[in-house]
Amino acid sequence: MPFYAGQVKCIYIDPPYNTGNAFEHYDDNLENSIWYSLMYPRLELLHSLLKEDGFFCCQIDDSQSSYLKIILDEIFGRDNYLTTLYIKVRYPEKTLKEDMDFHKEVEQIHIYRKSRLAKPYLNKLDVGFEKFTYYINELSEPSKTIYLGGKQIDIFDKNSFEIIEKEGSEFGLKEIWASGTILDGNSSGRFFRDYLTGRSESDGLGVLYKVYGIGDDNLSYRYFTGPKKATATKGKYYQGVPKNKLNEETIFKKIPINSFYDFAANFGNCRQEGDVGFRGGKKPEILIRTLLGYFSNEGDIILDSFLGSGTTVAVAHKMNRRYIGIEIGQHAKTHVVPRLKKVIEGEQGGISKAVNWQGGGAFRFCELGETIFDEFGSINPDIDFEALAAHIWYLENRFPWQKTAEKSQLVGIHNGKAYYLLYNGIWGDRTVNGGNVLTSKMLKNLPHFDELLAQGLDMVVYGEGCRLMASRLAEKRITFKHIPHDVSAQ
Repeated sequence: MPFYAGQVKCIYIDPPYNTGNAFEHYDDNLENSIWYSLMYPRLELLHSLLKEDGFFCCQIDDSQSSYLKIILDEIFGRDNYLTTLYIKVRYPEKTLKEDMDFHKEVEQIHIYRKSRLAKPYLNKLDVGFEKFTYYINELSEPSKTIYLGGKQIDIFDKNSFEIIEKEGSEFGLKEIWASGTILDGNSSGRFFRDYLTGRSESDGLGVLYKVYGIGDDNLSYRYFTGPKKATATKGKYYQGVPKNKLNEETIFKKIPINSFYDFAANFGNCRQEGDVGFRGGKKPEILIRTLLGYFSNEGDIILDSFLGSGTTVAVAHKMNRRYIGIEIGQHAKTHVVPRLKKVIEGEQGGISKAVNWQGGGAFRFCELGETIFDEFGSINPDIDFEALAAHIWYLENRFPWQKTAEKSQLVGIHNGKAYYLLYNGIWGDRTVNGGNVLTSKMLKNLPHFDELLAQGLDMVVYGEGCRLMASRLAEKRITFKHIPHDVSAQ
C-alpha cells in the first residue's frame, strides 16, 4: 500500500463466487456473512490503490452479484458505477448438471471508475474522409459582394463556379441540405434560414454564396448554394473537415462498449492456455485483453489480487502493461511463475498471435514479508527501517514514499513538514538506547534539522520515547509521535 496507493490504472478480480462448490484452489463454500466480511476490507484496499482515472472490474455470477454490487456502490459511490458486462461462459449443452432447473450460462463483470476523470479507451471505426467528396472551384470573380448578419458574402452566378464530386480527402467538403432540423440545429443552418432564404429574385437561381467567418472547419468561409428552380426553397451548404479532426490521419467514429460478449467457446478451450492446467475458474486471455483494451493503456499498472492461474498478468505482459499479481495459494509458484516464464520465451497461445507477441520482458517474484505489527500491536522486531518509514509516510501523506539514496532518519518533506523516524533499523543497534529515543544528543544529530527549522518547516518525529521537555519541543516546532501507539492508532 505505501508504494502503490493511487498508482493502479485497472484492477480486475475474479474472487470466489461463494456458490457452494468446492474448488481445488479456493474455498468457495462460505457463509454469506463470512464472504462479505472477507470481501469488504479487500475491496476498500483495492479502491485506495486505484488512480483517480482508474477502473475496477469484478467478475461474479448471479449467486452473489446483487449483494456484491451493494458493497461496491458503498465503497466506490453509485455515481461511479459504469455498467455491468454480461459474459456467456458456457453453452447449455455443455452444462452437465441435469438436476438444475436453470442453466448458468452467463457471468457478470461489474465496472466502476475511481472518479469522473476515468475515461474508457473506446474502439474507433475508421470512416476516413468518405463524406468529404465535394470540391468547389471559383471560375471567375464574384458578381457582387453584400453584407448580411454582420458577415461578408461573395455571390457567384451559376456560370462562375463549378462543383466537382470525387474521392474524399482532408481538403474535400461535405454536402449538407439546409432544411428541416438543420435550419435550427447549427449556425450554418440558422444563417441560411435567416439571411439566404428567399433571395433568388434578387440574386438569381443556382448561385453560390461564399460567407466569411462561419463554421468550425479550417476554412475562413462556408459555401452555400441557393435554389436552382423558381419553385424551390431548399439550399445546401458545404462543410470542410472539422478543425479538431485535421490533426488525425483519418476521421474516426467511437464505438460504444458492448454489454454482452459470447466467450463460451473461449472458456471451453482455455484450460491449457499458457501451458498450465487449472480446473474451475480459469479465464480465457481474450476476456482480459478485452477489458485491458478498454480500461488501460501501454505502460499502465494492472492489478489482480485473486491471480489464480495468472491469466491477467500473462495478458498484461503481452499487452505491454506493468502489473501486480497477488495470490495466496501455492499455484503462484506452480502455475503463475512457469506461465510467465513461457510468456517471456514467446509462447504463442491465447492472444499472442493477435497482438503479435514475440517474447521478452521480465518480472519479479516476491513473497510476503514480515508484518509491521505483531498480534499484540507492537512493532515487529524483524521489520526494517525502510518498511516502517514507507508505512508511516503513507499514513501521514496518503501517497507512496520515494526512497532516497541517503540513509538517514529524515524520511522526507511534504506540505511544510519534515518527517523523521528514530528506529533502530537505521543504526543496526537493537538496544533501547540505540537511536530510538529523542534526546538532546539525538536532536543535534538529526540530518538537516537546523537548516529545515530555519526555513520555517514544522517537524514530526516518530520514536519509541522522548526525553525532551514540552517547552523544548515547542521551541523546535516538534510534534513527537510514539511508536507503536501513534502508528497503530492511525
